[in-house]
Amino acid sequence: MKFVDEARIQVKAGDGGNGAVSFRREKYIEFGGPDGGDGGDGGCVYLQASKDLNTLSDFRHSRHYEADRGKNGHGNNMTGHRGADKIIEVPIGTAVYDDETDELIGDITSDQERLLVAQGGFHGLGNLRYKSSVNRAPRQAKPGSLGELRQLRLEMRVLADVGLLGMPNAGKSTLISSMSSARPKIADYPFTTLYPNLGVVSVGDFKSFVIADIPGLIEGAAEGAGLGVRFLKHLTRTSLLLHMVDVAPLDESSPAEAFRIIENEIRQYSDELGDRERWLVLNKIDVLPEDEREAHCQAIIDELGWDKPVFMLSAATKNGTQELAYKIMQYMDEKSMEAEVSSHAP
Repeated sequence: MKFVDEARIQVKAGDGGNGAVSFRREKYIEFGGPDGGDGGDGGCVYLQASKDLNTLSDFRHSRHYEADRGKNGHGNNMTGHRGADKIIEVPIGTAVYDDETDELIGDITSDQERLLVAQGGFHGLGNLRYKSSVNRAPRQAKPGSLGELRQLRLEMRVLADVGLLGMPNAGKSTLISSMSSARPKIADYPFTTLYPNLGVVSVGDFKSFVIADIPGLIEGAAEGAGLGVRFLKHLTRTSLLLHMVDVAPLDESSPAEAFRIIENEIRQYSDELGDRERWLVLNKIDVLPEDEREAHCQAIIDELGWDKPVFMLSAATKNGTQELAYKIMQYMDEKSMEAEVSSHAP
């Protein structure tokens, strides 16, 4: 199925039912008076996460959703039925925006979590409500209010612990296939990856983390070059980024310069993402003579002035990938413990 990570839909909540104008007219009942009932509330529109969905592709064909209108009130003080709610299922990890104001309405991150996106109209009032000591026979009723009409933008963001960054052909897809059971398309031309891939990496017994591979970036991505930054949103949920660099590009370009290009694009997209914990992964060391690998990689590190964790590996031969997996798992465990401690802090 084609991966669809963004969709626009229109939702309309149900209008409230109108109140009724009615009077009791029964034999032997003197001074019957008003008995018009209230209308029913309009149905609301909800988005609900479902683990059975993994794309927003259904919204390419169906873009308009409407909840039921509340029923009108009737005589004999009969209240109209409430309109049925409209439940729209979306994948876990869907962020919901008001497309007109760009306001974030909510973020749905767990199965069966429900988010109200359009409020149903309030019921109208029947003429019985207007009866008073000075108005014994009111002939007025209140109509129901209109339900909300909203234009929504849905963005699906993959739920991953670790995200891979890098230029096209840096080896991201190869790394995810060597560390997990995911089998993304791998080839020796740019932009082999056209949509995010997820892989589950198992480390020992009962321990694992999820890694995400997004399409490669190029210079000018923030202005729309290449595949743009469309898929960078998928890294916003990750707690760790792996910045992959090809240590020996076929075009003999500078690995350090390739790193700086991607870093600049990340900063243009989001300072928060730019400040995320990030490790440097120097890939394809297998193409270098064994006695030159250490010095070659150290030169790149020195040129970047990099003082965070660095891993030298070959995703193709799996040399160094196991060590990386263990370090990531250790980092995830530490983050989890920190979160648990802070949650119990007074």
